[in-house]
Order: sequence, then C-alpha cells, then structure tokens
Amino acid sequence: MACLHDHSCEDHDCSSDWSLYKHIDLPKVSALNEAVPGSVKSVFKAWEQRLNFSGEHLESNEGDPELLVFIPFTSDVKIKSISIVGGADGTSPSKMRAFINRDGIDFSDAQGMQAVQEWELVENFQGVLEFQTRYSKFQSVANITLHFPDNFGGDTTQIHYIGFKGEATKLKRDVVATIVYELMPNPSDHKTRAEGGGGLSHVE
Repeated sequence: MACLHDHSCEDHDCSSDWSLYKHIDLPKVSALNEAVPGSVKSVFKAWEQRLNFSGEHLESNEGDPELLVFIPFTSDVKIKSISIVGGADGTSPSKMRAFINRDGIDFSDAQGMQAVQEWELVENFQGVLEFQTRYSKFQSVANITLHFPDNFGGDTTQIHYIGFKGEATKLKRDVVATIVYELMPNPSDHKTRAEGGGGLSHVE
C-alpha cells in the first residue's frame, strides 16, 4: 500500500526518517540487467537528494524492463516502508517484489519464488509516496532483494532513488561476532591467583 507523508516536510526532519541509506553496504550493492554496470549504486542517497536527477541513475537494458536489485546492510535493520522514484514517460517501475536474507537470487529464482511482499507501484515523481511493509516480516533484515518485473510501458525501466525508512540495530554483525568471541574465556589471557600474587583485594 502507498501512502503520503503524514506531515509537512517543512516542519519535520524527513531526512532522519529515511537514514537507512547510511547502513547500506554500498560497495556490495548489485543489479541484474542494468544498462550501465555499477549505476545501481547511484540511487541510494540522502532523502533530500532524492529528486536530484542530474547525476547517474539505474536503467534497464533497451527493450527489457525487468530489474533485480540486491541491497546488503552493514547491520541488521527493520524496514517500515520503501520509497521509489522512477523515470518519466512510462519508465517508472509498476510493480515491486521483495525477498529478505536471500543471497544470489537471479531472475529465474525471483520469478519462481514466493516474495515476502509485493506492491503495485504508482509513479512517484515528487518522492512523497512511501510503500509500507508488513513490518513484522521485515525484522532482522541483513539484505533485501527488490525485483521490478515491469514498468508503465516504457522501453526501459529507470530508477532515480530507492529509500528505506526504518531503524538499524546498534551493533554491526561483525562487532556482535567479536563480542561473542571475547565472552569465551581464554585461560592464557588471565593470570592465575599465584601469578597475580594470590588472595583477593579488598576495597575500603
């Protein structure tokens, strides 16, 4: 379902709501069927830059509107809603499907798998529409794959902005792993009572 912002953006810090882009592992973002390799990385940016169309954008190959975008995060996130700003003249995606925590999905997989959620999109040229998730299903998201199977009749599909509203966990996954390791005692890291001079100290 799509909804309009429930506030005036002049009076509300929308940028903080849509700050999950800071938690995207951008070097590992990828797309299938992009006309310009690596251009998918350009669509993840600050909310206030969502309508800046002067730079690079994501576009499918001529005559094939389908796109598949893989987005990993540096920490697990909870996703409340997604915003998509597409191109004009029928090139905006008309449908979106989401898969969570599935690596290496290709078009054949996406077409044959049950998505966690699907949305019928509308053209969102002003970037004021957001597509709400079934929030309970979008917890502990390490990565998300977005499948855009079609558009509004254009020869290609164009996307200028993909934004995520939600929250990130406080700890990155590699930090959590380190903490678990440190919690496992290593005898060599600790002096024995005799080595330490014996006895227990008493603090007055």
